[in-house]
Amino acid sequence: MFQKILTGAAAAGTSAKVLGRAGIIRPYSPVVLAKLAKTLKDWGPGPAGGFASLAIRSPHGIGIIDELGELTFAEMQARSNALARGLAALGVGEGDGVAIMCRNHRGFIDATNAAAKLGADILYLNTAFAGPQLVEVLERDKPAVVVYDEEFAGLVGKADVAHRVIGWTDSESHDVETIESLIAAHDSADLTPPQRHARIVILTSGTTGTPKGAPRSEAGVDAAVSLLSGLPLRYGWRTHIAAPLFHTWGFGHLALSMLLGSTIVLRRRFDPESCLEVVQQEKCQSVVVIPVMLQRILALPQETQDAYDLSLVEVVASSGSALPGDLALTWMDQFGDNLYSTYGSTEVAYAAIAGPRDLRAAPSSAGHPPYATVVKILDAGGKEVPAGESGRIFVGNGLLFEGYTGGGHKEIVDGLMSSGDMGRFGEDGRLYVEGRDDDMIVSGGENVFPQEVEDCLARHQAVVEVAAIGVDDAEFGKRLRAFVVLREGASVGDDELKGWVRENLARYKVPREIVFLDELPRNATGKVLKRELPKDDSEDSSA
Repeated sequence: MFQKILTGAAAAGTSAKVLGRAGIIRPYSPVVLAKLAKTLKDWGPGPAGGFASLAIRSPHGIGIIDELGELTFAEMQARSNALARGLAALGVGEGDGVAIMCRNHRGFIDATNAAAKLGADILYLNTAFAGPQLVEVLERDKPAVVVYDEEFAGLVGKADVAHRVIGWTDSESHDVETIESLIAAHDSADLTPPQRHARIVILTSGTTGTPKGAPRSEAGVDAAVSLLSGLPLRYGWRTHIAAPLFHTWGFGHLALSMLLGSTIVLRRRFDPESCLEVVQQEKCQSVVVIPVMLQRILALPQETQDAYDLSLVEVVASSGSALPGDLALTWMDQFGDNLYSTYGSTEVAYAAIAGPRDLRAAPSSAGHPPYATVVKILDAGGKEVPAGESGRIFVGNGLLFEGYTGGGHKEIVDGLMSSGDMGRFGEDGRLYVEGRDDDMIVSGGENVFPQEVEDCLARHQAVVEVAAIGVDDAEFGKRLRAFVVLREGASVGDDELKGWVRENLARYKVPREIVFLDELPRNATGKVLKRELPKDDSEDSSA
């Protein structure tokens, strides 16, 4: 069903227009074109073929800038060739798994490319994992090798894995191999392509339990065209990927860089002022973030924000969670109309993109589905609801995942996959996401989506961030409890905040309780861990 929709909607002319606008369609000599065709035929469009093609197209171009310096595309190719031989010597072959627990640096990309060149599946591990989570994921997926930064040695040491390789070193002596030692010990000549292409396995956020592995095969050009139709990125830009590379959004832009010939600027840790400094210093034209990073930058003193010139930045690409309150407007008022918010999930990848015009007109909207993407709002029976009515969001595109590694799948209706969220299309044609389909509560017979209340509270001038959950109530069945973090130096009472909600939303959406916290619990991708918020008064840290 979805393929029919896609075939009817997609046209070669649209793809050519999008790719041409991005500067991807470029003149090459017949010799280079022949090499490119063979490389992509042998290695596919994934990391192995994508970065190998850049070594042909632009061998002396700068591919990575991290805290250790610069690497050209030719150097990246040589390093991954040598590392692939090193991993093969440890027993990694086609169909095996290579787990990567690295922050944003060259080692993450080295390991990704090397594993792909062996036809091994690549499992990205969250750098914020606790010991039990890490052990459970590794026992479930059983990778042949774990590549990790030295700072995670204690966590990885608790898991039963066959081989370990350190991706980033903090000391001079090590008991295990490192990426650099394997590269130094092996030949960097090109390898023979495997019979099988690698799969990328991205873990879900794990906000409600143990993260699930969501594998997908190599993305084709159609998926890139879809994103580029809504994100005006261009060939050869310098892109600071501040979002974690192990996350769908960070990795997605790493994948786009293979097509765009981007110079990827990386730093291992995010710091709000350092981010501004790196973007200015490295003359970046695009920045890839998650919303909490924008919040932290905007929480800097005004004089600090004003000290940095981001006039070269044309795209700030945000995804991973909704933009709370008027965050989009605050960002654009400070740094210009360069913000693009993409809505999606680990399972469906992308579903809608809101550009600056969308965010100016409707800051809480998710925008519109990009090219060759279908989004429908379905009721409980799987039938499409009229525009304006709420229902479950279902998505069709070229990057739907293949089912969880531990078994199970998202619901599929007529080729469209559930995003796990509830939402509606407004009269303006934009998609509005109302919250997770399992977050909605029924309080006194009325349906309440916590996200709507969160957005309302976040617009109060004293509030930095907020999370709301449903808790049991003997009278109403469920009641809403909101957890609020105030701006530094701000003072406001719960009665005033309840009054604020009452002025802007229906009375039944006013939280019965407001709890003030110093910060909300979050995972490494910036999502609030609502399961860690107190469900009863005995757990409250303040009230």
